[in-house]
Amino acid sequence: MDVWAGACSAQALPRAPGLGRGGGRAPPQPGRNGDVSLSRDSSLRSRPQATRRCLCLCRPARPRMASDAPATLPVQLAEQPRLLKLKKIFISKFGSAPKFYARAPGRVNLIGEHIDYCGYAVLPMAIEQDILIAVEPVNTEVVQLANTNPLYLDFSTSMKNIHINKTKPVWHNYFLCGLKGVQEHFGLNSLTGMNCLLDGTIPPSSGLSSSSALVCCAGLVTLTANGKTLSKVELAEICTKSERYIGTEGGGMDQSISFLAEEGTAKLIEFSPLRATDVRLPSGAAFVIANSCVKMNKAATSHYNIRVMECRLATKLLSKSKGLEWKKMLKLQDVQAKLGVSLKEMLTIVEEVFHPEPYSVEEICTCLGISLEELRTQILSQNTQDVTIFKLYQRAKHVYSEAGRVLEFKKICSEAPARAIQLLGELMNQSHISCRDMYECSCPELDQLVDICLQSGAIGSRLTGAGWGGCTVSMVPSDKLSTFLTNVKEAYYKRSDQRLALEKNSLFATKPGGGALVFLEA
Repeated sequence: MDVWAGACSAQALPRAPGLGRGGGRAPPQPGRNGDVSLSRDSSLRSRPQATRRCLCLCRPARPRMASDAPATLPVQLAEQPRLLKLKKIFISKFGSAPKFYARAPGRVNLIGEHIDYCGYAVLPMAIEQDILIAVEPVNTEVVQLANTNPLYLDFSTSMKNIHINKTKPVWHNYFLCGLKGVQEHFGLNSLTGMNCLLDGTIPPSSGLSSSSALVCCAGLVTLTANGKTLSKVELAEICTKSERYIGTEGGGMDQSISFLAEEGTAKLIEFSPLRATDVRLPSGAAFVIANSCVKMNKAATSHYNIRVMECRLATKLLSKSKGLEWKKMLKLQDVQAKLGVSLKEMLTIVEEVFHPEPYSVEEICTCLGISLEELRTQILSQNTQDVTIFKLYQRAKHVYSEAGRVLEFKKICSEAPARAIQLLGELMNQSHISCRDMYECSCPELDQLVDICLQSGAIGSRLTGAGWGGCTVSMVPSDKLSTFLTNVKEAYYKRSDQRLALEKNSLFATKPGGGALVFLEA
């Protein structure tokens, strides 16, 4: 079937009952609304209704009840060295013991880059590295934040005066995003005060979603401390919106997988409505993360938000060229849905409508029949007001082709043909080329690292995360994993003292881990 037609070492929590090394699964607790997974595969929502067909997974997708909330897991701290250590630091810091702990994992996106905010499905998995917060609710309206990493300074603020500075994406502002999201969702005039101590094992600015994991963990902390309950889906949607307080126009993949992840399976994450479907990865391959050691904070630079705006502008121009109500259209997926055509046909339309040369703001205004003032106030985000040229052809071409690669990746995992690993690797390689050439979100170090990974035995390798630095993800035959790791270390990390110093925490194989949850001391 043609889908186109339609910072510190990862010291994970040890295994506890129902808990894997990466957090694992635990029995769900009652929550509120939200459908996490469908009983039948819905990955082809990216295709028009008339041409959709159901694809069966290797194992059936497991239905999730609307009340599926993040789990609460009782643990013996004597069996949990990391939690026990965190408790001791907490007591020395605040003079009392934490009442509960919350965990939210980072993620690696296997394929589907920069398309979640365009409305298309992505295919990530949670990783072992995480954000862990020890919490004590207190009878004040003050939140006190501390970090086990001395590089991140203590912070405190009144719950009545939550201010998030978009110009300074420092660590505590991400916590405040999650806190504010829950506060506004419930319309709470006052929040329970909290003492919080954070410990993170996700390398910052690495493309493994450390900032979104912090937002998610903070949302879960605030929810728990205030005695409220929400489903995983509701929490993911709230945290997606609330991260925009820091100025990041994200699409929701990072927050969704942080809450909806399950140990042992990657997830196809779809949007509008948000839902997740299991994707069983091939057993003969390992997925390896390699950090380029080039940091990129997407809230601190305009690169990311410019790409979001380029996709929004491409949506507007495509819509107008086809006689659609362009003012109401926000995402490239909206155009495909309204036209009722396939992804392959959308690529043809992109070729017909756009020229490859960059568009000036004046040309965009002429095409849409609006003034420059209207463009800036009604379409562009605050941090893209001064951008003068936009590449619409390249961005739209990447999005529609990448959306097709996600569906093809899922289809191959489902059908498990004899050449599955080779086919998946080819898709990953195509994805990196498109990210590099069409979306221009790579960098020389990432390109070099991808080449080294392929030369060292990877079947497929690509940048993962926002790009412009951060990590690659490579698919490596399991029997070649040891040799691969040795070769990459020799060719990339040993060539630089800075990289070599970070190598221990920058190159590792990973498996699908579990999602966000709360620990209670038993």
